[in-house]
Amino acid sequence: MSAQLIDGKAAAARITQSVKQLVEQRVSRGRRPPGLAVVLVGHDPASEVYVRHKRIACDYCGIVSKAHYPNADISELQLLTMIDELNADDEIDGILVQTPLPAHINAETIIERIRPDKDVDGFHPYNIGRLALRLPTLRSCTPYGVMELLAGIGETFHGREAVVVGASNHVGRPMGLELLRAGCTVTTCHRFTVNLQQWVQRAEILVVAVGKPGLVSGEWVRPGATVIDVGINRMADGRLAGDVDFHSANERAAWITPVPGGVGPMTVAMLMKNTFDAAEARSRLADGPR
Repeated sequence: MSAQLIDGKAAAARITQSVKQLVEQRVSRGRRPPGLAVVLVGHDPASEVYVRHKRIACDYCGIVSKAHYPNADISELQLLTMIDELNADDEIDGILVQTPLPAHINAETIIERIRPDKDVDGFHPYNIGRLALRLPTLRSCTPYGVMELLAGIGETFHGREAVVVGASNHVGRPMGLELLRAGCTVTTCHRFTVNLQQWVQRAEILVVAVGKPGLVSGEWVRPGATVIDVGINRMADGRLAGDVDFHSANERAAWITPVPGGVGPMTVAMLMKNTFDAAEARSRLADGPR
């Protein structure tokens, strides 16, 4: 029996359609459309593709996208000044700084400069902390998207054993917090984990987000598990591959995300939702108590 595919493209389309309708309703109430500032430093080809996809999604949803393309030699101080200006711009509800940044710029310093209520990537320590306290505001887009995919297939969470492979600040750690908040018993594996296979074999819900093609063998997958492969790796022959060996995992899992077409589209969709939510929150704050 082959696993059922979790269609991230279809799920993302439903979410962006919903955001589009919400934006139209917002504008019909006399509000301006949400505004998203996208900052891309330099000319990294992969980053340019990601930014283009995000701007296309903005256009579809009716979100005003304002792009900023500073040269790769911009100083950290100059970039921080740009962030300050966007923080102060009342027509900007969300600020996205595309990573990776040039080596001379500290990404965490830049992320922490973004106002938490405009941090639509969900990377700011304030927003991660809110998630840890089970009081989420703007949630990290990729883990948020994974939770939407799991909900879409009717996944149950209470008491389920979840294993997250990867402990990055932007995916692995908030992913573990999302699953914990949902009621799972969560194990996070990382580069110091001994005998990764034994932990993967326990997982009823397995999320792999490392960036190493084929890191997890399908033979490790627990029969009937739900497998979420966050990895997107460009192979030498040009094809895209995930962190999980898809063909062997497909024979054991109950549900599995393909690469491409699984988690990737959800990240952009949740960015659109975060941007709308940020705009609505700022509007409520401006209105004050009623």
